[in-house]
Amino acid sequence: MNNLKELTRAEEQIMQELWEMGGGFVKEVIERLPDPKPAYNTVSTIIRILETKGFLDHKAYGKSHRYFPLVSKEEYKKLITGKLLHNYFDNSASNMLSFFLEENKIDLKDLDEILKVIQNNKK
Repeated sequence: MNNLKELTRAEEQIMQELWEMGGGFVKEVIERLPDPKPAYNTVSTIIRILETKGFLDHKAYGKSHRYFPLVSKEEYKKLITGKLLHNYFDNSASNMLSFFLEENKIDLKDLDEILKVIQNNKK
């Protein structure tokens, strides 16, 4: 996982759909994307880039290819949050939590849930 690269916005959008679907054909991915739908060739190109980056593989069915994730959403989430924590919060979860609190990105209900998680992990 250490050699994975961060996804572009377009790549991430495609991966989100493929993660949710568990895999699919280009046409199926396009059907799930919001309007205005990108061109088939655009999505196909992004998917081939994702395959080159090691995020996807495919199984051929004649001239069609069904693509499936090689990297789970959970693995990518760990990579991205690790980079966020390292690059912007000096590897400090408390700095990150403080930032979200100051920016009103966490409400009291969320904070209660975080405290419950902390208490459960202490046990």
